[in-house]
Amino acid sequence: MPIPPAIDELEPPKVSSPPEATRDPSALRSARWLDAPGVSGFIHRSSLRSEGLSSSAISGRPVIGICNPWSELVNCNLHFRGLAAAVRRGVQQAGGLPLEFGTTSLGENLMKPTTMLYRNLMAMDVEENIRSHPLDAVVLLAGCDKTVPAELMGAVSVDVPVIMVTGGPAQPARFRGRELAVGSDLWRYAEDVRAGRMSQAEFAELEAAANPSVGHCNELGTASTMAALVEALGMTLPGAAAVPATDARRYAVAELAGARAVELAWSGLRPSHILTAEAFDNAVVVLAALGGSTNAIIHLIALAGRAGVDLPLERFDEIAARTPLLVNLRPAGEHLFEDLFHAGGIQTLMAELLPLLHPEAISVNGKSVAANVQGAVPADGSVVGTLANPVGPAGSLAVLRGSLAPSGAVLKASAATPGLLQHSGPAVVFDDIYDLASRIDDDDLAIDERSVLILRNAGPKGGPGMPEWGMLPIPQRLLERGVRDMVRVSDARMSGTGFGTVVLHVSPEAADGGPLGAVQDGDVITLDVARRVLDVAVDERELQARLARKPPRPPAYRRGYGALFAERIQQADRGCDFDFLERLPDEPPQTDPLGFLPGSIGGW
Repeated sequence: MPIPPAIDELEPPKVSSPPEATRDPSALRSARWLDAPGVSGFIHRSSLRSEGLSSSAISGRPVIGICNPWSELVNCNLHFRGLAAAVRRGVQQAGGLPLEFGTTSLGENLMKPTTMLYRNLMAMDVEENIRSHPLDAVVLLAGCDKTVPAELMGAVSVDVPVIMVTGGPAQPARFRGRELAVGSDLWRYAEDVRAGRMSQAEFAELEAAANPSVGHCNELGTASTMAALVEALGMTLPGAAAVPATDARRYAVAELAGARAVELAWSGLRPSHILTAEAFDNAVVVLAALGGSTNAIIHLIALAGRAGVDLPLERFDEIAARTPLLVNLRPAGEHLFEDLFHAGGIQTLMAELLPLLHPEAISVNGKSVAANVQGAVPADGSVVGTLANPVGPAGSLAVLRGSLAPSGAVLKASAATPGLLQHSGPAVVFDDIYDLASRIDDDDLAIDERSVLILRNAGPKGGPGMPEWGMLPIPQRLLERGVRDMVRVSDARMSGTGFGTVVLHVSPEAADGGPLGAVQDGDVITLDVARRVLDVAVDERELQARLARKPPRPPAYRRGYGALFAERIQQADRGCDFDFLERLPDEPPQTDPLGFLPGSIGGW
């Protein structure tokens, strides 16, 4: 298998900037704090001097923030202290002053009810930390999936120069001679336990082997998908996305990013220069070619909203419909994300996709997409296919509409059962996750393989937070008969590690008055992916009458952040961002804090 270039060879030339002698420290954003006269400047400088910094360390050099969500509550991010040290080394080598700050850490496994409830909270935390402090550029460390969009959403809202370093995929686990994907194989083995094909003792043995290292999920889950899309968007160094978490080259990437951040501070290349409509198109092309996580659709829409770029749900369908599946990774394929790194990474994929991309879009290194993919390792035909010989057909992702999803729903067609992509069957309805858990294996439940499983009240408001509950379990008695997939429909999300014929993000959700809330057992549900249709065979007037008779569900939260979330959250087709955080048309980013006094205060 071909090996990609060494990371050191991927270090890009610097963006054109004034020569060293003409760089003006007084033009730096941090100078408004650190060069201020009187008591104001005294307080700012002395606060840093108290950390053991000399005046020469503080004066006349870019201040580079290191945004670090390290936490012992998130196993994916446990190596971030080492990555932050590597970033610090790069900043210092390039003549900058590194200042590390912590932020909320989001880990999908331990955080309940879902990290998605807190993505916007983390975005607000990052945004206000950057805006309110004397930072000329920021290096964003991100790992478990929601940290990537949260940090980017916050950073683009401030529009200070930033570069992201993702944490890299974990080492593959090995269980009885087989390499495991962290999530995808777990779901399969869990079904085997329920079907009696695997003992509890064997399942405990699997548990001990499942997570052998730090790093995010090692298949094409949401974390790997978002890492790839950060590179496709141009917000990290070319070649950086797929480097494994435990590979020494991951730390070299962090060091190079630290040095690059100093150049960004001098050059002024900001997210608003990079995150254009063309960049988002490129990210959607890469998403479709990967057959990546459906979660990425929500995150890209939210990020585009922060950047002031219109990215409607239909754009994903348009682009996916003409983009073949080029990457053979689990859960839809055979390989792991680390294998993509050894096959050339996202550079190889984007080089193959170049005819479908906007080649002039620029990256955080100041170079175009076309320039960044020059010299990429050719596609190997196994992990990465070619446009002439793809891994699968176009349409790995599909956007559906119809009487059951007036504002849209999504399906990962590449991970679905082909025979179920056109299907009609009677609904079996679960009102919430507790109803599902209590009745799915009930012997009295009227269900067979033709049925369509419906889960509602699992969306942004109903969940709350839109948890990853969409991959509804197959009833045990059907598993025992060999049924491995059924059509499942919900207003929830699904882990990017999941698979099956699962329709997600039904919008508007049941808790927001959507027709999903009116479906009854036995109603015929029609899924027709070729026609992009998701319908319920019930008259519109009857649906509205049923909704009118339903009593409102009590709110999950009556105070605090949860209450704010329910009040101001938008639906999945709008990216599940807060309505007050989207960029207004023609509104410039608010880079600096309000009421900032650049000079003296009160004559001091």
